[in-house]
Amino acid sequence: MNSVLLAAVITCPAAASAQPAETPTSKPVIVVTGRGLDETPATPAYDVQTIDRDRITASASGRIEDVLSDVAGFQQFRRSDSRSSNPSAQGVTLRALGGNATSRALILLDGVPMADPFFGYIPFSAIVPERLSSIRVTRGGGSGAFGSGAVAGTIELESADAAALGPVSGSLIANDRGGTEVSGTLAPRLGSGFAVLSGRWDRGPGFFTTPEDQRAPASARSAYDSWSIGLRGAAPLSDQVELQARTLIFDDKRTLRFDGADSTSSGQGASLRLVGRGRWEFDVLAYVQARDFSNVVVSSTRFVPVLDQRRTPSTGLGGKLEVRPPVGRGHVLRVGADYRKSSGELQEDAYSAFTGEITARRRAGGDNGDFGLFIEDDWTLGRLVLTAGARADRWTISDGFFLERDGAGAIASDTSFADRSGWDVSFRGGALYDARMGLALRAAAYSGVRLPTLNELYRPFVVFPVVTLANEGLENEALRGYEVGFDYTPAQDVRFSLTAFDNKVKNAVANVTIGPDLRQRRNVDVVRARGLELAAQASIGEVTMNGSLAWTDAEVEGSGLSAGLDGMRPAQTPALSASATIAYEPSPGWRLATTMRHVGRQFEDDQESDVLPAATTLDAFVQIPLSQRLSLVFRGENLTDTEIVTRNQGGSIDLGVPRTLWAGIRLGQW
Repeated sequence: MNSVLLAAVITCPAAASAQPAETPTSKPVIVVTGRGLDETPATPAYDVQTIDRDRITASASGRIEDVLSDVAGFQQFRRSDSRSSNPSAQGVTLRALGGNATSRALILLDGVPMADPFFGYIPFSAIVPERLSSIRVTRGGGSGAFGSGAVAGTIELESADAAALGPVSGSLIANDRGGTEVSGTLAPRLGSGFAVLSGRWDRGPGFFTTPEDQRAPASARSAYDSWSIGLRGAAPLSDQVELQARTLIFDDKRTLRFDGADSTSSGQGASLRLVGRGRWEFDVLAYVQARDFSNVVVSSTRFVPVLDQRRTPSTGLGGKLEVRPPVGRGHVLRVGADYRKSSGELQEDAYSAFTGEITARRRAGGDNGDFGLFIEDDWTLGRLVLTAGARADRWTISDGFFLERDGAGAIASDTSFADRSGWDVSFRGGALYDARMGLALRAAAYSGVRLPTLNELYRPFVVFPVVTLANEGLENEALRGYEVGFDYTPAQDVRFSLTAFDNKVKNAVANVTIGPDLRQRRNVDVVRARGLELAAQASIGEVTMNGSLAWTDAEVEGSGLSAGLDGMRPAQTPALSASATIAYEPSPGWRLATTMRHVGRQFEDDQESDVLPAATTLDAFVQIPLSQRLSLVFRGENLTDTEIVTRNQGGSIDLGVPRTLWAGIRLGQW
């Protein structure tokens, strides 16, 4: 199936170039967008924040997770970015609905879910900012296509087309520690369609994540080496229907804390999409993904490997069908179905820290599946827009197993877990009212569901010396929430928004402490988050200002086995986060920008025993044009060299990125 989709991607541009030339009178004008269907009228009824291409391509780090941090409340499990964290910790959430390292937010790239099929983390190093045209972040539960899993919100990434990218573009940038970032893109127009071939390679010796007073001879810098190649095409099949295809290949290698503590993440994926914009609009999508992960755990006392998670191969496949039938004036109706299946297997060897001999060989894994049906209608009544939707999910957890052999090869444990399945129903609805004078009032309520990942169900892991056990009996998470807010636009280039929300995730999966240096993934009764989200943007002449702030009161409601967590704050969730960017563009091609971010105090663990202090950072970006297509670029990360604590386990500390200075050239239109 991979080869079939890859062939479709390669032949798609050729099909575009084979289109006969149009004459002014023979055919209508064909416009190929490379995008999905337009947003519906009620999209603004929910708490939505959009990031445009100018901001996406002007981050100090050049990382997509840095760009997404413009939305206050966006967070990964760790504060580290994708150069100095373990890939499996790159789960994404919003509204402080965290507690473990999986993603509670749905991440879509051109409509395709990007989460790893086994772990649920996001391969950020494979998502290159310069390939994107826009990002739309919707907080709160979702019930549309692929809505299962979107208990904290949805982040939609949209790729740039040939017009935005230009025929040839690229960059070459280096930092003061010897790290480099090289990227290039070819985006020719082919008949009425286009193709985009892009690549990026990042590598560097990194920095010491271990504080100087805790380093040992085996301590190592957070070296990284990652690359990705993407091929995308779009071609018209008629004046109202276009075919889109893409492939993505990536590989990511990192070293964390100690020599030999290496991790890898790799993947290949392909998708086909058919979009129709006639009277009956439709969006048909199919995708396949192959991923792998490895990780070596090194003892923090003897500095030798104690666990080699040598392979975690996984496969994800799925698709969706969405139809928008013509149902009369004032209505936009969406009806459809989607399907996702995840399969994967852990393969790891445990070693004695004293003899170096293998003490255990383990394999574990299974299959998860979700088939969803959804319907949603937006009804415009003058200045009032109403929306309501429902979704039904048939989920399955099957073929789960755990097999362990001792060092001699004898079976120590061989368990096959019972298959489970069921139906879950979720809803969402909202209202948007134009109160005139630039004021729009909105309110929404929603529910949602998330299936435990294969990682949560079957894979134990170690962040030495803490061991976290899997739990094959985990139940589905269920969201219930509501929000009210307003958007105020007193002038064309000035906008303010405020949202108050109350969200509850029942059966939330958390890493629960059950003994000294021992945790297990368990369902807690409820994780509840209440708070305020503010956003503002303004353009005054050549100056643009954007700001976002999130304040969240989050706590665990626990009983029974999780009674000890009742009233505590979920792990890794700050109460306050904020971001503000000021950009000055004195003439075309110039950009001088600075970004300040604040992340509040948070706890490492569920017991509130280890603290990660608050951190405020300052970044900068400067672009100076040398010609119409060539520019100098200077970037600065954490200019104040703030100490960012990313891990604190009983006083054992990891640190985030220190002051880092970049300089280089960028080729492309501006």
